[in-house]
Amino acid sequence: MTRRLALALLALWAAALPAVAQEWPARQVKLIVPFGPGSTPDIVMRLIADHLQHKLGQSFVVENKPGASGNLGTDAVAKAEPDGYTIGLSIGGPLAINPLLFGKLPYDPARDLALITLLTTQPSALVVNTGLGVDTVAELIDQLRKNPGKYNYGSIGNGSLSHLAMEAIALKSGTKMVHIPYASSPQAMTALLRNDVQMACLPAISVTPQLGSGQVKILAITTAARSALLPGIVTLREAGVDVEADAWNGLIAPARTPEAVITAVRHAVVDALNSPAIREKLAAQIMEPTPTTPAEFRARIEADIARWTPVIRAANIRVN
Repeated sequence: MTRRLALALLALWAAALPAVAQEWPARQVKLIVPFGPGSTPDIVMRLIADHLQHKLGQSFVVENKPGASGNLGTDAVAKAEPDGYTIGLSIGGPLAINPLLFGKLPYDPARDLALITLLTTQPSALVVNTGLGVDTVAELIDQLRKNPGKYNYGSIGNGSLSHLAMEAIALKSGTKMVHIPYASSPQAMTALLRNDVQMACLPAISVTPQLGSGQVKILAITTAARSALLPGIVTLREAGVDVEADAWNGLIAPARTPEAVITAVRHAVVDALNSPAIREKLAAQIMEPTPTTPAEFRARIEADIARWTPVIRAANIRVN
């Protein structure tokens, strides 16, 4: 009888999944961002939250949980109830890069999280101080090869995408530079303007407002193809350095969240990303909406792991 009852309950649960998805959201949804207010992930999540609240008639509350390179907030998502009422935003760090950098994480990205969709991608820009006297990537590489270890580059922290991108450039081009980490993009950009560092690979939105000063110059961007938002700027690959390092963010949920609920969330979020108003606001931040299936999201994470593993090993990068 116990076995029959269990099977009957399982059948009822399975039959109820579509209804659960249709009911979502029946109450307030918490949206966890593992970085602080005003960060790029926070901006993206709040745009989506506003759209969903207006469209679906429920409250979507953004909760910032910064700390430990995004691991703290991501862990909060992993340990939440898998019912569709706690959703998280993550970037490449907590899902692909941090497992390579940290000796131990409080969560397993593959086991403890469900992927919903990628949200946006954002190009990084290889930017130099104009005092360096180079106008192309080829000229920069030539200068670095002639002067190994002479020049500094800035990043937004040890193990950050900006750090890995520059180490990948060094590895691919056979050059050597000195790494100086900063706490944020604005601080790294200020150091570049002061010539404390001579180059950096930073989010394009942190670089473009400074181009009018004449003190800095973008040599290339890190996307696989040229960006319509930065017309006329070549990619690193076009310039002869096979490095791709665009930033992305995506939506995640606790593992074991019902598939029907994941699908309902994804459809609602893709609708938000297709909104002309949101696309316009993202473009102002030099971000492009890039919704995907969960399988495509997984493939992107796996590609990043394959891309950054040899760079991290070669540069012996570790985060305590």
